[in-house]
Amino acid sequence: MASDPGRIAVLGAGPCGLACGSELVRLGHDDWSIFERASVAGGHASSVVDDAGFTWDLGGHVVFSHFGEFDRLLEEVMGDDVHEHERSSSVRVDGRWVPYPFQNNLRYLAPEDTYDCLLGLIGAQGANGDADFASWMELTFGDGITRRFMRPYNLKVWATPLESMSAAWIADRVSVVDHKRALRSVLLGLDDVGWGPNNTFRFPRSGGTGEIYRRLATRLGGPIRYGAELVGLDVERRTLRFADGSSEEYGQLVSTIPVDCLVAAIDECPRDVRAAAASLEHNGVLMVGIGCERPLQDDRSWLYFADPAVPFYRVTNFAKYAAANVPGGDTSRYSSYLTETAYSSHRAVAREGLEDAILRGLGAAGLLEDWVPIVSQHTIDIEYAYPIPTLRRDAALSVVQPWLMQHGIYSRGRFGSWRYELGNMDHAAKMGIDVARLLVEGRPEELWPS
Repeated sequence: MASDPGRIAVLGAGPCGLACGSELVRLGHDDWSIFERASVAGGHASSVVDDAGFTWDLGGHVVFSHFGEFDRLLEEVMGDDVHEHERSSSVRVDGRWVPYPFQNNLRYLAPEDTYDCLLGLIGAQGANGDADFASWMELTFGDGITRRFMRPYNLKVWATPLESMSAAWIADRVSVVDHKRALRSVLLGLDDVGWGPNNTFRFPRSGGTGEIYRRLATRLGGPIRYGAELVGLDVERRTLRFADGSSEEYGQLVSTIPVDCLVAAIDECPRDVRAAAASLEHNGVLMVGIGCERPLQDDRSWLYFADPAVPFYRVTNFAKYAAANVPGGDTSRYSSYLTETAYSSHRAVAREGLEDAILRGLGAAGLLEDWVPIVSQHTIDIEYAYPIPTLRRDAALSVVQPWLMQHGIYSRGRFGSWRYELGNMDHAAKMGIDVARLLVEGRPEELWPS
């Protein structure tokens, strides 16, 4: 049994922070509060409704889980108010639609391209654990697959030089197909589309992904304070200062805000800790939602785009997830596409004209005809989208995280841990649950820092 943690303050009312609060309630610890900068709960998993009545998520989110705790939490707050979907996804390459994962379904390419990709895959040497991401792709897939899809697509997603990225995060993020499996698909004419943990997924019947966290926040009630933007942190006095001039004392702090922002807010901090936190890299994403006055016709879930000339890297067929994502739930009249375009300090994206470029890209892919009335164009700038697993990330975190924990600060969640491989909603919620158990019961965390 742990010693009494005293007052527990939680920064951020996203999946990690809310799950932490929920677990504190379950454990009977009632001296806690959540402080959220925004006016609503959800963080990166929140949703908005635009002026035309279309619902948008902050990115292409779906709900799937590796953890029983997250499954139970979802069941408690949502019950049967979710749709069950089987993933149907494709990749756009050289004017063709290739079922996802691309590297598993090479038979959909032109014959000479299929041959070239297979030749590269057969000759691939295999990567070791120390390879950077760019080298890992070449060593794992060979030139054909890397050149046609892996390299151009990942440059669009990360907006970061791939040579500066680690490959240690791959795990269940990238399908690593061997040449025998690829040959079987090509020679026997078999689709190979079942890979990955999100092969089946759930989605709220209404309200977008954010509905999960709105309900959870409502259930938790009073201990959540909105509009609380952190501007200062005194680690010796264990005091938080907020933009409105208020302050709060704490015994233990669970932070789910980006760890670089957290460290920047600390009054007195060792130079090496501040430098390590500042070295962490992230990208941003411009989410452009396109609401159409055209019936929902496409049965696919989401689509990937490797072509550098197309601004977005992914398009989500958002009306397919739930009819309530369009005005009046009327998919016989409306459909919607959620597009994502990444930017970073390495790759700028011009905001001016972006929506027009998105429309042209959708048209070129055959997703949107010129005659279709566009009734909504809604853009959201997600400044912190992907925590980038650079080659120097782990070294930086090995400096930052121990120092924070020595001062009773537990930085968890997608950007609190800064581990993309632990960056899904279920990971974030699990980290919140685990840290609550650590503080109240002394139970070791199961997920972080694995």
